[in-house]
Amino acid sequence: MSERDASEAELFRRIHGEVQDSMDEELELELEDGDNRGATVVVDKAFEERLRLRKQYFKELFRLQGELVKLQDWVAHTKYKLVILFEGRDAAGKGGVIKRITQRLNPRVCRVSALTAPSEREKTQWYFQRYVAHLPAGGEIVLFDRSWYNRAGVERVMGFCNDADLEEFFRSVPEFEKMLVRSGIHLIKYWFSISDAEQEFRFRCRTEDPLKQWKLSPMDLESRRRWEDYTKAKEAMLERTHIPEARWWIVPAVDKKKARLNCIAHLLSQVPYQEIEHPAVSLPEREHHEDYNRQPVPGEMIVPEAF
Repeated sequence: MSERDASEAELFRRIHGEVQDSMDEELELELEDGDNRGATVVVDKAFEERLRLRKQYFKELFRLQGELVKLQDWVAHTKYKLVILFEGRDAAGKGGVIKRITQRLNPRVCRVSALTAPSEREKTQWYFQRYVAHLPAGGEIVLFDRSWYNRAGVERVMGFCNDADLEEFFRSVPEFEKMLVRSGIHLIKYWFSISDAEQEFRFRCRTEDPLKQWKLSPMDLESRRRWEDYTKAKEAMLERTHIPEARWWIVPAVDKKKARLNCIAHLLSQVPYQEIEHPAVSLPEREHHEDYNRQPVPGEMIVPEAF
């Protein structure tokens, strides 16, 4: 096989993997209980090793999600306050791990904050003000899909803040995070790290997938061109905001599935949760009344059975 043929074969394999990863998102929702747990799709024998790894991935994911449910119960029971920041380059996999964390949790306990660009009014506020409104009360978990570190990343690289704004941010953010910790908030910060080549590959996959093209904004495309500027910004951010009270954790994320499992396992190791005992649930008998008559639903209100 020529070098070109080998390269094309490797590209095909990776594209197939991306498509399969999208399919796995649906499988993760379906393979929940009983005999289905850990099941997998039957494909050609050539993919036996990949199927074995997928089965192992599902098994570990379900186990970790079970632990996340215990963590959620403990947070609600103890009125713990937990904040987790997810940062990284575009297409680094932040959304994927957030989806797996929240997949089986109660949105009243665990919620995601993904703020859009600030409004004209918000631009005149104290920089951290709009983020403070999303911080948790007791018994809540908040996942920030990007956070106040936008200033050290996209705002810096794209020129949305000046040097004075940036320097004030770097002076303020350690004090801000120390205040959060002193107030009883447990703050965990993750940076998802991918290679130059991997980001290019993921962007190219998105350009070809109609279901994922919405993920590519003009800002994302510009970030691709400015890879080196983002690298410098990341390095400065990590150097100046890695503090004992709220340190950074780097997640190697070229392999999406490994990154998800590793991040969730690490998150669980950072919180001193315990399993909360719950009383057995007993389903009450439904009451029946002789004078109860269910009224027919008008036909025009019924959704047509197209399937």
